[in-house]
Amino acid sequence: MNNLVMAYLGDAVYELYIREYLINKGIAKVKTLQEASINYVSAVSQRRILEKLIDNNYLTDEEIEIVNRGRNASSHPSKTTDIVTYKKSTGFECLIGNLYKNNKDRCYQILDYIIDNNL
Repeated sequence: MNNLVMAYLGDAVYELYIREYLINKGIAKVKTLQEASINYVSAVSQRRILEKLIDNNYLTDEEIEIVNRGRNASSHPSKTTDIVTYKKSTGFECLIGNLYKNNKDRCYQILDYIIDNNL
């Protein structure tokens, strides 16, 4: 599938995972849930998380290649963030989408790692 389609899927998977995590923490107010989710799902947060995954050598070479393909996909950058942040967050979403489609165990392993290590 197209890398941007994988990023689209990854965005949905990641956001749902984070929403479930926050609800399971006992947060009951929607405004508080929204504010807490920004620490995970904003482009800036996704860039930070991706960089930590790479710095911690948590991703395989194949996974980094998926990130790079997603990062280099032709897309329309956001007006609210810089191009580097936007492309890195797209690469992160592409990785999550690709793993969700092809290797759900690894997808959830990475998502759990992000939460467990407060990335």
